Amino acid sequence: MERVIAMDQTNNAAEEAIRVIHADLPVNATLHLWLKAVSPETPGSLSLYSVNGKFGEVQAINAEEHSFRIYQVFGGGPIELRYDSRDTAVSVVYWFTASDVLETGITVVHTSSANQPPDLPASYHFRPPFGWMNDPNGFGRFGGRPHLFYQHYSHGRMWNNMHWGHAVSPDYLRWRHMPVFLFPSEDLTARPDKRGGAFSGSAIPLPNGPGIRVFFTDKVNERTPEQEIQMTATSADLFTAGGASVLLAQRPAGEGLSPDFRDPYVFKGPDGLWKMLLGSQSEEGGVILLYDTDDPQAASGWTYRGKLLVDSRYRTTALECPCLLPIDGEATDPKTRWALIYGLMHSLDEKTGRRNLTMVDVGWFDGKTFSREFSRELDFAADNYAFQAFTDGQTPVGIGWLGNWVDTGPTIDFPSAMTLPRTLRLENGQLLTPPIGTAESLRSHILDRTRLAAGSIVTFLNGAVEILFDLSEAGLPFELSLDHPHVPLGVAQDETGLLIRYGEDEAARPRYVAEGARASRLRIFLDYGSIEVFADDGRYAGTKRIEGFEPVRSARLVADGDAIRSATIWALRL
Repeated sequence: MERVIAMDQTNNAAEEAIRVIHADLPVNATLHLWLKAVSPETPGSLSLYSVNGKFGEVQAINAEEHSFRIYQVFGGGPIELRYDSRDTAVSVVYWFTASDVLETGITVVHTSSANQPPDLPASYHFRPPFGWMNDPNGFGRFGGRPHLFYQHYSHGRMWNNMHWGHAVSPDYLRWRHMPVFLFPSEDLTARPDKRGGAFSGSAIPLPNGPGIRVFFTDKVNERTPEQEIQMTATSADLFTAGGASVLLAQRPAGEGLSPDFRDPYVFKGPDGLWKMLLGSQSEEGGVILLYDTDDPQAASGWTYRGKLLVDSRYRTTALECPCLLPIDGEATDPKTRWALIYGLMHSLDEKTGRRNLTMVDVGWFDGKTFSREFSRELDFAADNYAFQAFTDGQTPVGIGWLGNWVDTGPTIDFPSAMTLPRTLRLENGQLLTPPIGTAESLRSHILDRTRLAAGSIVTFLNGAVEILFDLSEAGLPFELSLDHPHVPLGVAQDETGLLIRYGEDEAARPRYVAEGARASRLRIFLDYGSIEVFADDGRYAGTKRIEGFEPVRSARLVADGDAIRSATIWALRL
């Protein structure tokens, strides 16, 4: 909470104010603060006060980027943080106690107008506690809990120098926000004219003892000879990262690669060695590079083994965010099929107008080569990007960024979300990606069992609902119209396949279609700012971000005769 104290109204200072942030802290709390100087001429500063008076002060010299500060408060109790807004800007303040942060998370006490999250109390998708978010990173179960790291910029809702945000969950749905985990390198913060930061990567458990090792791309635009290098760091406590060291300082020579060299995904191969995938581009098309090491700690000895995949479909440039995991058996069994997932950067499907597609190839991986059995799009609406998955026990689980670089970027204010977590499995030769089983725990109460099936309009209390309906025969046409205040929206099936209708101009907009789909069971999740469609248990999945955060207000389902066997609408809540 912040309030304004009027200052002495002399020297035309009537409009000026001292800002005061209030917090009530437990004993041994840790404060994380970000502040910067408003101008290069005057340092910024923030003073800390308790009931006994002033007990600390932090400063910021940099006027280009917010400086990160840590302050320990040993006594606890109510405190005030005061600063002069004429010379100091404060973007984020939160506190936590290190002894139980994994159980309790952080408490945010201040955000600025530039990085405040949307106020969506009924929303059930993961969103950061402040600022910008894109790719999921380091997705896995560590210390008995699912952990989600993600690309993050703390100080605004637009892309900027990348950090890693962090959250933990008991069930992949209900998340506790953790302290920011990774920060841009000193090389970058010393050069405010450049951009980059701690780009995407992955995490593995430390083989001996508690903790994790993370792998990430450190990027500094225009750095020579390499703007993107691979780094690693460890964390024993699962919420603070130690110092990072360089793993790979340059691209493999002689391969004709572009400067794109990023997104390390590390996993255990069928031969027992740690493997690393990296995305890049060559004259042949986008490529996925394969490395491995016999170091059980995965800390050194990484050797380049060659190009695992080359892809030139849809005029892609680099391949991004590669991910490879077994999906129907043990990694060591030669019969086990693996799923290779990757983004086609700058790709364009000229037939539909969709861009930045994500592909999944199913086949066999022997530790050195990948043999493709079949390939398809992971998501027909293309707003499930940078999908990252791992095997949780015997179950492959993944999550994606609910966005697409077509309608966002460094100049667009874009508070974003992650998709619903999904499982991956093979069934009758088809890859299914349904929502995780615990998604049923989001159901609060039934809104309707009869009216939607009868063709009537069903109104919603808010925008958080699940619509489930069955057709009496696979492939029958239907039209589900969704009343959104600003965007024409709906889901339909016709002779071309399964579609998400979005926008007014059919000719000018992308066509979000799963061509040839003949679905019989539809499960549709609506939330503030998104729609996710799962047909036939995830045989077809379509994810679309909806502009803004106005809720869908109602639905109407139209089909011929007895085409609708049953329909149910659930209200959802966390």
